[in-house]
Amino acid sequence: MSENTLILGLQWGDEGKGKIVDNLSESIDVVCRFQGGHNAGHTIKVNGQKTVLHLIPSGILHNNTKCLIGNGVVLALDALYKEIKHLQAKGISFKDRFFISSACSLILPTHITLDIVKDKKESIGTTGRGIGPAYEDKIGRRAIRLGDLGDLKSLKEKIYSLVKYHNRLLENIYQHKPHDADEVFNEVVKYKELHDKYCIDSPQTMHQWIKNDKSILFEGAQGTLLDIDHGTYPYVTSSSTTAGGVSTGLGIGPKFIDKIIGITKAYTTRVGEGPFPTELHDESGSMLAQKGNEFGATTGRPRRCGWLDLVLLKKAIFMNSVTDLCITKLDVLDEMQEIKVCTNYHNGVPVYKNFEGWLAKTEGITTFSDLPEKARLYIQFVEEFVECSASIISTGPSRNQTILR
Repeated sequence: MSENTLILGLQWGDEGKGKIVDNLSESIDVVCRFQGGHNAGHTIKVNGQKTVLHLIPSGILHNNTKCLIGNGVVLALDALYKEIKHLQAKGISFKDRFFISSACSLILPTHITLDIVKDKKESIGTTGRGIGPAYEDKIGRRAIRLGDLGDLKSLKEKIYSLVKYHNRLLENIYQHKPHDADEVFNEVVKYKELHDKYCIDSPQTMHQWIKNDKSILFEGAQGTLLDIDHGTYPYVTSSSTTAGGVSTGLGIGPKFIDKIIGITKAYTTRVGEGPFPTELHDESGSMLAQKGNEFGATTGRPRRCGWLDLVLLKKAIFMNSVTDLCITKLDVLDEMQEIKVCTNYHNGVPVYKNFEGWLAKTEGITTFSDLPEKARLYIQFVEEFVECSASIISTGPSRNQTILR
């Protein structure tokens, strides 16, 4: 019987999920995205060539793997269209292997404007791509969904109603000029071919895949600490980034998830505003940022860097029922004289355990026993503290720079 695997982030996103999904999906039948939008940025490096995916599941780079965008994802049609065309230009086929749920809520131009003007007042640190406002309309039962493009007359009525609502907010609350409803309608209809080619009833399709014993990989976006319910609220994303989001975002019961791989960097990063107890503002933080190339794959924003927080990591592992830990970017620590991990808090201040750095190259190592002894001790301490074994260790950005234990 096939095994279905969930891969999700255990920090504030950017943990390296794309590479791991790509690495594992070579032998997987289906890869599914279940939440988020094009604020995600999954970077994959194959034979020195870098590919950044924002909406399309990372399994698309394997010709025999099918890919599904589930109903929990909010969809920017223009961004998806560009991403498809970019990949097709590289020779990647989408025919009979790429599908989108008819229930995906769409991001309209008005959502983007609302996102930008709201964040100027609220300073949450969003990507300004309309994600939050699109989820607000979904919860408010006002959303335009991909399946609505099947009936243009009804679609026009729905868009006119929603744009009217958005314009009231823009004009009366934010003193911003309104959008033209005709222009918004025409912008959506411009991408009707995405509906015609790829739109499906996703729960029904998922049921068929399960029934036919297809192996499925569920790909999470962002990370646990950005979850709308369980993250560092209000500095969070607008979707359920934890394991529970799979069932709601795809229409599949939790009993069909056999393995849950939680991904953490060997240190911690965060983009945008919000608390970050182990953040570094010194030379060590600068070294992590420089060596780890810590800039957002989607926004290009520099990431804040700090030591690994084992207190938060252990909580995230419990919250997601993680069965296997994956540690990425171990090689970024290669030149650190001293490495710290947070093991407790005293009056809100992190308490650290110090490790001597291994000061040796780990990049590209593919066998655990070949790692420097001090690197192995570091990993073993993390495993013991969070009570979860690291079955995958990434030692570089490329697909083959991975230790599988």
